[in-house]
Amino acid sequence: MKKIYSFVFLMSITVTMAQIPSNYYSTSTGTGYTLKTQLYNIIKGHTDNGYNGLYTTYQTSDVDNFYEKDGTVLDMYSEKPSGTDPYNYSTTSTQRCGTYTKEGDCYNREHIIPQSTFNSTAPMVSDAHFITPTDGKVNGQRSNYPHGTVSTATWTSLNGSKLGSSSVSGYSGIVFEPIDEFKGDIARMYFYFATRYETTVSGYSYPMFNGTSNQVFTTAFLNMLLAWNTLDPVSPREVARNNAIYATQNNRNPYIDHPEYVQKVWNATADTSTSGATDLYFSEYIEGSSNNKALEISNSTAGTINLSVYSIKKQTNGSGSWSTGITLSGSLSKGSKYTIVNSAMASSCFSTTAANISTTATELAFNGNDPVGLFKNGVLIDIIGTYNGGSANFAADVTLRRKATVTGPTTTFNKTTNWDTYSSDTCSNLGSKTIQTTTKKAITAEEAIAEESLIYPNPSHGDFIIYNSNKQYAVTIYNLIGQVIFEQNSSNSTTLSIKNMPKGMYLVKINDEKHTTTKKIIIN
Repeated sequence: MKKIYSFVFLMSITVTMAQIPSNYYSTSTGTGYTLKTQLYNIIKGHTDNGYNGLYTTYQTSDVDNFYEKDGTVLDMYSEKPSGTDPYNYSTTSTQRCGTYTKEGDCYNREHIIPQSTFNSTAPMVSDAHFITPTDGKVNGQRSNYPHGTVSTATWTSLNGSKLGSSSVSGYSGIVFEPIDEFKGDIARMYFYFATRYETTVSGYSYPMFNGTSNQVFTTAFLNMLLAWNTLDPVSPREVARNNAIYATQNNRNPYIDHPEYVQKVWNATADTSTSGATDLYFSEYIEGSSNNKALEISNSTAGTINLSVYSIKKQTNGSGSWSTGITLSGSLSKGSKYTIVNSAMASSCFSTTAANISTTATELAFNGNDPVGLFKNGVLIDIIGTYNGGSANFAADVTLRRKATVTGPTTTFNKTTNWDTYSSDTCSNLGSKTIQTTTKKAITAEEAIAEESLIYPNPSHGDFIIYNSNKQYAVTIYNLIGQVIFEQNSSNSTTLSIKNMPKGMYLVKINDEKHTTTKKIIIN
């Protein structure tokens, strides 16, 4: 699975990304929609190889060298990342649609943004950055429906892609939902399209678009795409595809080369906490006696979060579909907690009047074998338990509290690593857990100057000087979605060399004997 990242992987991806021309992004210096326009000016005017030229491009851009590694066509609508593909196509196959009656008959060209949106005009109609090879039957089922999260599926492909009613806030039509493995890929194709066709997109009619050239997407669909982008980071497959298309079209998808540009364009005012947290997460779970059931959600980010796009859902006995869900409301300020309790909870455990939500809903009638999920715009971002994990208990008659070292969501439940366990009906901490922050003591003017210039020059090409007065220190580097990509302990060197990292913005946390300091750095 491509969700596993390491510093070694990032080193290898950097080598591949060396195909980006020197100074290709040298003019992308802004933020917000200014940056999007700068990127448009970089990637516009690409070489149009024509509609038939897509099949030639696919012979290098969409080859399975990453899953089965068998050199067949890599199709997002048929690929099964953790199993055997239901069928395969040769990159030089004549099985191009044409006529189909079932999956596996033939493959064709899938416009992630349908041709009808732009009347099949050039160069959009043959732009490989958002047109992929896909099975003809699945492509036909997807039709012109927008991508989104499905509430109730009416059709499911052999790899698990779904067609059905929308669970995207404010949109009640039919949507098509790809498997989780490729949601980020598709989101970044949408972001590419919004940037490459900035000067014409405001005139396109499509359920996901809002008729503007800046935001481009409706707020609900934008939030969904941002969530997909975060949950499914850039993979080696995307990097290879971007390079192959650049070789034929002479332009690139900047959101693959620089994943941080997504947030810089569409969430430019967002800050990041010292922990690297980017979203809400479950911080406490009470599965006690009788109706003593409660959940706590924490905000470790650096800003207030609107809760209207979040919901809580339950899977009964570790099988079947997610429940309809409880939609949250209001907002949650940084460092704050949000509690949802069973309304029949004993007052000796917790006062239901002190909760944000007190309810008899099925989501708060969970047992120790019922996974509970936190969803954002219908997309799972955090989970207690294992989805489809079966009826075995994972947390019966216990209270779970997220470890202090955990400050963000994950869709993989690891009770030992991420949670502390307490006896049944331990309720004393619910709603009162304080997010750990660094409290600074009064420091001298000399110390203040030293701390302010702790790491410099910034930006740099990867060589930084760290002021540390010969003290031992540890350094941790995070990317903008909160992943640790570099750690160095017990050093008193005045230099830090990280030239092997991709260009972009990072968070650096430095711990020495007296201070914990977090700063943003830019590698250019």
